[in-house]
Amino acid sequence: MNRIYKVVSLALSYPSAELKAAVPELIAVVNGEKKLGNRARTLLSALLEDLGNRDLYDAQERYVSLFDRSRTLSLHLFEHVHGESRDRGQAMVDLMATYEEGGFEIGARELPDYLPLFLEYLSRRPEKEAAELLGQTAHILAALKERLRKRKSIYKNAFAVLESLALGKPDRTLLKELLDQPEDDPNDLDALDKIWEEEAVTFGGNAGENACGPDRLQRQLRAHSRKPVDPAQQQTH
Repeated sequence: MNRIYKVVSLALSYPSAELKAAVPELIAVVNGEKKLGNRARTLLSALLEDLGNRDLYDAQERYVSLFDRSRTLSLHLFEHVHGESRDRGQAMVDLMATYEEGGFEIGARELPDYLPLFLEYLSRRPEKEAAELLGQTAHILAALKERLRKRKSIYKNAFAVLESLALGKPDRTLLKELLDQPEDDPNDLDALDKIWEEEAVTFGGNAGENACGPDRLQRQLRAHSRKPVDPAQQQTH
């Protein structure tokens, strides 16, 4: 089953010529995974076929428009629960500690909360542990699936598959908090420029004893920890 995490990770990555070429092999992996339900196999295969058949530049533009121009569709997990607050930096440290404890190394410029990267980590973990860790993101996955469904995007299939793999259901309160956030307009470039004109998240140092692990990650993924910025307060600073 862990191979499916890797397949979904690739499907949610920036489209490339290498990904298009690998689509037949990836579909074969999906069809050969007997523990995956029929509906999940159908959904994931349909997404992969779409990526394989679509013009590469069209696929890349679609990806950027969805995931890079809209914070509410960001594939960085902590963006949805911490935004650009200082808490996000500590959450990054904790997740890095979890990766390091599991012997998973990433590049210096990669943010550990990038969903395809997180899924690659899960693909290397025992099945039950992977399902539990994925389950801690269930409210984020459900929110992304619903937003993509509203946009009639086939990428919603990936999140439906992840929901089927996750252990546990999304917390309704946390899901509502996420869905209540106003969605970005990817075509309003001026507004997007203002949104992204913020300090980059930095992280480093020691996470501290017992900082990593499922319980710590679960606390970092609670949606209520993200508090919206009051525009009136911004103007007074």
